[in-house]
Amino acid sequence: MASTPGGETPQLRVLGVDPGLTRCGLGVVDVARDRRATLVGVGVVGTSADEPLDARLLVIARSIDEWLDRYEPEVVAVERVFSQLNVSTVMGVAQASGIVIAAAARRGIPVALHTPSEVKAAVTGSGRADKAAVTRMVTKILRLEASPRPADAADALALALAHAWRGAAPGSPSAVGRTTAMTASALTPAQRLWAEAESKARRKT
Repeated sequence: MASTPGGETPQLRVLGVDPGLTRCGLGVVDVARDRRATLVGVGVVGTSADEPLDARLLVIARSIDEWLDRYEPEVVAVERVFSQLNVSTVMGVAQASGIVIAAAARRGIPVALHTPSEVKAAVTGSGRADKAAVTRMVTKILRLEASPRPADAADALALALAHAWRGAAPGSPSAVGRTTAMTASALTPAQRLWAEAESKARRKT
């Protein structure tokens, strides 16, 4: 759990991952209970199609491990794989996703899957927004001087923001209070602090 100077306002740290073999976008944000978001880290892991599959997956695995250890996110948000993509693309995305999910599971970090339309709607207000619109809003929300490039990096940040704001997936702090299926015992101590702070903030509005 990240915090502002003085530790007064708990912040949720989310690692967003836009999975892919050629380019895997990574973005870490801290989001306060008032929804104010701050960029922590962003980047893209690239692999060449000329390399063997096992070598490409190893590069992604090592990079994910490094990011999880460096930034210690409370949750990992990953884009859900869609079948309308061509088969080779689906396979690559699914393989990269599996690497990410397994790495988070080894550390006991919850993983949330969000569809592209969910992410677009959360960040731009429209589930049909294009990549340029998502990038513009991510830049504005995070108060960046320059837009994250390439688009995979912006998409990863959008995933992180969408999860923190929408909390649509089981186990996300924002889902607490919206479903009777979620209990306090299912959350980590840091997530419980976030949920309590978010609940108090809602009561004040």
